[in-house]
Amino acid sequence: MARAGIGNAYTWMQEFAPTVIPVRVDCNLGGDRPRSKKMATANPAPARAPQHPPAAALLGESPSIQAVRRTIAQVADTNLTVLLQGESGTGKEIAARLVAASSGRPDSQFVKVNCAAIPLELLESELFGYEPGAFTGANRQKSGKFELASDGTIFLDEISELPLALQAKLLQVLQDGEFSRLGGYRPLSVDARVIAATNVDLRQAVARQSFRRDLFYRLNVIAIFLPPLRERQEDIELLTDYFLAKFSAEYDRPAVPFSDSLRRLLLAHSWPGNVRELENLVKRHIILGDEKALLPDLMEAMPEEFSRPVTPLASPSRGPIAAPGSLLERGRAAAREAERQALLNALAQTRWNRRQAASQLQISYKSLQNKIKSLLNDRTQQTGGQ
Repeated sequence: MARAGIGNAYTWMQEFAPTVIPVRVDCNLGGDRPRSKKMATANPAPARAPQHPPAAALLGESPSIQAVRRTIAQVADTNLTVLLQGESGTGKEIAARLVAASSGRPDSQFVKVNCAAIPLELLESELFGYEPGAFTGANRQKSGKFELASDGTIFLDEISELPLALQAKLLQVLQDGEFSRLGGYRPLSVDARVIAATNVDLRQAVARQSFRRDLFYRLNVIAIFLPPLRERQEDIELLTDYFLAKFSAEYDRPAVPFSDSLRRLLLAHSWPGNVRELENLVKRHIILGDEKALLPDLMEAMPEEFSRPVTPLASPSRGPIAAPGSLLERGRAAAREAERQALLNALAQTRWNRRQAASQLQISYKSLQNKIKSLLNDRTQQTGGQ
């Protein structure tokens, strides 16, 4: 994908995103909010942001993120339970809010519960509420999150952290639509859509017996996988330009575009923190105004081979390829080196867009990933032994 450009990023959002993404939801991915959003006239202003920008984590043209948006559009107006899976920072909460916002109950309550953030001894009372005298200090009746979410949506984040005892009670709610407050005996009916999220492989958790099999199948009615950013390389530039414009406006700073060299580093980076990591990096760039401040984090995870210029196979300065003595082995080594050069050239020409490089080399994306690992590892071992 050619560089999107800040103006083009907003054009994409205004013309395409609203047709597939509800735009009611605030797109701030957990960052702090500035005190003022007023643009100073002295600063170079980007294309004006739409009044209700779409959720940034789901922007993009990659097949995987388009599939996510299609699934959300298909299931949003149903009452089916949704299980969101993906690494941290991929936008699971954003997806949950989009499902709720485009459902048949868009103006009702959206109640979030982070199962990992609440102490275990308090989690049951937070979810289901309690009656007076249920425990020491319980002097009044308190409604739980499920009651608050009635006729709306409850979002159970980090569902894998729910203790087994509470998993059984959650299963009862999903099966019967009923529960009892802590210390109570009267069953209460609740009509709340349940959306759960996890960055853990729940099938493996079931195999380890840390997660109930029956609850997994109750939750896994509609499963949506949020892809990591490293598998959405064609979306990185669009997301980058979107965040540049967004934080330029919010922090009243100039939207200085990234240089070509830094953009190449962005495409080569593995993004362990996914979209949230990219968001924070762009935010830091807007505030500090210095690309050099971003280099340590990007270079630390970048393989050394990626930062070297690609040199011709027959370059006299390099001398013969290190290979065993037989003609057959020398031929195999030369073929591996030629394949490695073709691989690096394709990656350089496509600016590290792995899907485009795979298409150019006429191999599958998975084959390209395997060749990157094997060929570059082979080259590292060869140069290390010279």
